Amino acid sequence: MRAGVPGTSGEDVAPRAVGAERPAEPSPVRVALASAASLGLMVALLFGPAGRLDWTAGWIYLGILVASLRINYACLRRWNPELIERRMHLPSDTKTWDKVWIGFFSPLFVAVYVVASLDAGRGGSTMPAWLWPVGLALFVPGMALFTWSMVVNPFFEKTVRIQTDRNQRVIDTGPYQYVRHPGYVGFFGWILSAPLFLGSWWALVPALLSAAGVIVRTALEDRTLREELDGYEDYARRVRFRLVPGVW
Repeated sequence: MRAGVPGTSGEDVAPRAVGAERPAEPSPVRVALASAASLGLMVALLFGPAGRLDWTAGWIYLGILVASLRINYACLRRWNPELIERRMHLPSDTKTWDKVWIGFFSPLFVAVYVVASLDAGRGGSTMPAWLWPVGLALFVPGMALFTWSMVVNPFFEKTVRIQTDRNQRVIDTGPYQYVRHPGYVGFFGWILSAPLFLGSWWALVPALLSAAGVIVRTALEDRTLREELDGYEDYARRVRFRLVPGVW
């Protein structure tokens, strides 16, 4: 993912390809500033509503999240550096329906952290300790799959559009040979693990709504690709499932 907290999961669409002209990689200073701003936002979301800084679960989660994003950045820097720059912009030709979707999804995703923080600050719901490793079991493979999808797909931008300016083609290697939207599958691990890491039953509500929102985006994005991207229909016949093999 981009070097920061995602307001959107990103266009993890199955198809992307090598474009004509490679943009300049972002400067280290710019990346550092974006990362610092994102870290500040996460600290505010996790500890602001709680009204306390002595929330151990919050600090542990923040550490895990920062470490995973640093690994994500290092992998992109090594194997797909231009994507870092691509994901720092909102393209003007983003599909209108996706702009609307982002407007609905972003508050839901943010609410996962706000609700968990409020829960911690007010001594609300408490999950059993054994659910924490369940969260870890969701998060680690989810982030690994998310990062793998980004590494092999140079068109994994933040928003949904047909990248005619970059001669977009279908990507069917790596995890894209198994399902058509593997990045979204990985993102589910991030979304659903957060309430378990933070020990909040109430945070499961916006987390489940966020996951449902990603499923909606998957369906809309897949339809867009079938209609507008050359070769995608054939790819969809070869790789039949969008998210879960044998299911959908």
